[in-house]
Amino acid sequence: MRDPARRAGLDRRSFLKGATSAALLTAWGPNLAALQERPRLIVRSRDPENLEFPFASLNGFITTNELFYVRNHFPLPRVDARDWRLRVEGAVERPLELSLDDVRRLATRTQAALLECAGNNRAFLRPQAPGVQWETGAVGTAEWAGVPLAAVLDRAGVRNTAVEVILEGSDRGEIREPRSPGVIHFARSLPLAKARQPEVLLAHRMNGAELPAAHGFPLRAVVSGWYGMASVKWLTRIVVTDRPFHGFFQSLDYIYFERLAGLPNTTPLTEMQVKAAIARPARNERLPRNEMVRVHGAAWTGESEVARVEVSADAGRTWARARLLEPNRRFCWRLWEYNWRTPDRAGPVTLMARATDARGRTQPGRRDEDRRSYMINHLLPWEVEVR
Repeated sequence: MRDPARRAGLDRRSFLKGATSAALLTAWGPNLAALQERPRLIVRSRDPENLEFPFASLNGFITTNELFYVRNHFPLPRVDARDWRLRVEGAVERPLELSLDDVRRLATRTQAALLECAGNNRAFLRPQAPGVQWETGAVGTAEWAGVPLAAVLDRAGVRNTAVEVILEGSDRGEIREPRSPGVIHFARSLPLAKARQPEVLLAHRMNGAELPAAHGFPLRAVVSGWYGMASVKWLTRIVVTDRPFHGFFQSLDYIYFERLAGLPNTTPLTEMQVKAAIARPARNERLPRNEMVRVHGAAWTGESEVARVEVSADAGRTWARARLLEPNRRFCWRLWEYNWRTPDRAGPVTLMARATDARGRTQPGRRDEDRRSYMINHLLPWEVEVR
């Protein structure tokens, strides 16, 4: 059997044909068997296209290209690889303009890394929060291949005054809420220290195939350990700057409140929070009484490592240790499982999973309102029905 990490990605037409034909699944119910047999992306919005990995179908470490979640802010840009150029400018000694062939000729690094949308799990917030209504599948782990951003910065010669690196994509449009100043490109910045880390790639391949259009062809950033908004797709420009960047997606969106002497201070989102998610039983799945059931899922964190996963079958009153299924790989999820005997009486049961990382950070029991509609990692009640 072929390694799923090496499967070729679909072209755009085939990709969208499979993706947009999916039903909008908010509860698995009778669709679960079909989902397991032939999983498809879940449509969360069509304009722009936002597509969710069906998390109940999780069955391996690598998320294939055709099932990797898609997050778009604007319509998919049309990019001709022959005309595409990557410009590197700003506080550099030698401004660059690189073709795709130039990029491919640079020394390539391959690494597996997880990406998670900062709004993953937003559908479970009450009252309903604005934004794409992701459930648990705006996350995935893929094998990326490309050039370390640090190598390109070294080639350009970063000046001593530099503090940040801005990544700009070719996707563009207007935002209604909060309202953007006309047509804008998607852009985010990294502190220079993060930009120079080896885990920050300019990727041109995904799971052994050419980077698919929906995932940023011909070049995207992969900022391991940070939420997905930092991993800018359809990359066209890198600007090294000697002052902090306060762009739209850095100061008006993808921000949260951090308290400074009790006062709310807006802060850009960066590192992913520790989290465990249940794949099966699926939410609202019907289970037999007094039988052993495999509860399984994945857990991840940002720039640390997952150290422990626990499962509760009584809404968080008691917890039992789950088994981690493979060694830690930094910047990736860890799959886990727990064998649970269902009650001998019928009725609803509330499952929960929680993760703790090597820094000792554990998922909080309650939602922090200062996080607005982002960084959603509080304990999630997971209802199943025993019959």
